[in-house]
Amino acid sequence: MKIRENFSLRAYNTFGIDKKARLFFEAHNSEDVLEAISQADAMGKHLFVLGGGSNVLLVGDIDALVLKIAIQGIEKTEEDEDTVLLKAGAGVIWQDLVHFSLNMGLSGLENLSLIPGTVGAAPMQNIGAYGVELQSAFDHLEAIEIATKNRKIITKATCAFGYRDSIFKNKWKGRYIITRVAFRLSKKHRPITSYGDIERTLKEMGSLPATPENISRAVIKIRQQKLPDPKKIGNAGSFFKNPSIPLGEFSLLKERFPTIPGFRLGELVKVPAAWLIEQAGWKGKRFGAIGVHEKQPLVLVNYGGGEGSEIVALSEKIQADIREKFGITLEREVNLIGPDEWAKT
Repeated sequence: MKIRENFSLRAYNTFGIDKKARLFFEAHNSEDVLEAISQADAMGKHLFVLGGGSNVLLVGDIDALVLKIAIQGIEKTEEDEDTVLLKAGAGVIWQDLVHFSLNMGLSGLENLSLIPGTVGAAPMQNIGAYGVELQSAFDHLEAIEIATKNRKIITKATCAFGYRDSIFKNKWKGRYIITRVAFRLSKKHRPITSYGDIERTLKEMGSLPATPENISRAVIKIRQQKLPDPKKIGNAGSFFKNPSIPLGEFSLLKERFPTIPGFRLGELVKVPAAWLIEQAGWKGKRFGAIGVHEKQPLVLVNYGGGEGSEIVALSEKIQADIREKFGITLEREVNLIGPDEWAKT
């Protein structure tokens, strides 16, 4: 295996932060993954697994063997009257899988169009958008347990999916390396268009029918209008999670802030973090090379040359301000990666 030393990760994280990996290796199959585990053990180095770099913020160089998962391939492995099982390599770009499924006439991933990152990282985060989460289409995944090098098949029930959460971020954090993910997609379309601006965008596009292809086109249009392209402005999408607060607490906030939006979830109410940040006056604020995006306050950006530590400091100021103004604690969605913290959230 070809291990590169003092390798720049600038092109491997969507914030475009220029930090280095002490050792770097790309895995193109499961055997490469197993070899990387062995090499890290032999060298006494921590093994840090890197997907698309779309949910990380580098705050320092990484004194570890950084394993870039580049396992490719998408294939149909099962089919019945109503569904098709697609299996994709963990290194496949997420949007490439969405496009592949649409070309096959399948439904289930269209609302998740244009989410940055790779297939392997998607179940760890339980990615979601516009009323759909990955778990609705997820069937199982294949992974390698680092400690034993055993290959495992992990089903949906075991993954403990939650809002932007899974067992891989908690109990099993750092335990497995995902190599392939399988999705059960439908031949029969049941459109979900009531979230965000999908219905309005479909009308703007000529009153298009809500087919999977058209929903995907609408979602892509919305995302491109609201979110910066990481290839042009460094960012990792939503930096904070939408907080859920008790119903009683929300009612009191409603008295103070009559326009505050909320989405009822049993005895909890989910409050859009973007609304809180904008109301606090952070939207569009720029501080040298970094700032808060002018169209989407949930997105922190690196205009070029910014440091991860600067973005962390900005996020902490926003968190403190939201606590002071609304009594709500915002939780980071992005993982901080540096010399002393491999995946601190």
